[in-house]
Amino acid sequence: MVKIAAELQKALQQRAVNGMPGGTISRTLASGERWSVDDVICTSGPQDRPFEEQHSDVVIAIVAAGSFHYRASSTSRNAGGELMTPGALVLGNHGQYFECGHEHGVGDRCLAFRYAPDYFESLLADSGVPGSSLDFAGLRLPPLRELTPIVARALAGLVASDGTPWEEVAIQLAALAVQLTHGSPHADGDIPPSTLARITRAARAIEQHPYATLTLGNLAKEARLSPYHFLRVFERVTSLTPHQYILRARLRNAALRLATEPTKILDVAFDCGFGDLSNFNRAFRAEFGLSPRAYRKSA
Repeated sequence: MVKIAAELQKALQQRAVNGMPGGTISRTLASGERWSVDDVICTSGPQDRPFEEQHSDVVIAIVAAGSFHYRASSTSRNAGGELMTPGALVLGNHGQYFECGHEHGVGDRCLAFRYAPDYFESLLADSGVPGSSLDFAGLRLPPLRELTPIVARALAGLVASDGTPWEEVAIQLAALAVQLTHGSPHADGDIPPSTLARITRAARAIEQHPYATLTLGNLAKEARLSPYHFLRVFERVTSLTPHQYILRARLRNAALRLATEPTKILDVAFDCGFGDLSNFNRAFRAEFGLSPRAYRKSA
């Protein structure tokens, strides 16, 4: 959390030097056909007057640092808005008007997941949650215990975004937020043989082409399943998410090459689908308990 807050402080210091009014700085970390993930830093404070904005998509934002008051038309019991603090989720409905105020502090940083309305509606239907309302009833989810693992995973990606499976995180976050705000999901039941066959074919495709660009959306499309169903069933069948499965397939091949070939470690990393050496070293050590160089020597 120190690194996350440091970026916010840097932006606030820059604002103080320039003497400019508060505002937002946004950068897109990842995006797909109907979703995106943005790192949003706000430098507003008590002296800055909040102004009305409108959500163009369905938004679920993780508060990473700072605090602010979030006000919008909803059935929230707090007519004055909600105090958003680190670990909480900001909930925004498509087309909803809102304001963010900083009456009691300066600045905040959020990790904003945005979903096209039709995409979010499909996630709502796929999650098996009772009811058909697309809109969130409230403005926030507090830092609940159930949210801790997915929030921690997302914030780790904010610090070191290389290799973060953002589409998986976006779907899992949306499903959990829907379940916590709309009710418990229906039971999964048994996996139909046809669905099991599709998952099996996807796993075999990954093994045959582990270095290809295999996104969650592409794999789900090939399996003729929605991304939500594909992710849920794949993890249930293999005990791994698609990203974890692909990563381990690549690491196994890398280990084999390190043990049997004199190829440079850098070349092995690139050949096995890793974008940079540091990411490869970190993933390899986490999987095997040794650095690639030490593993080659032991082999």
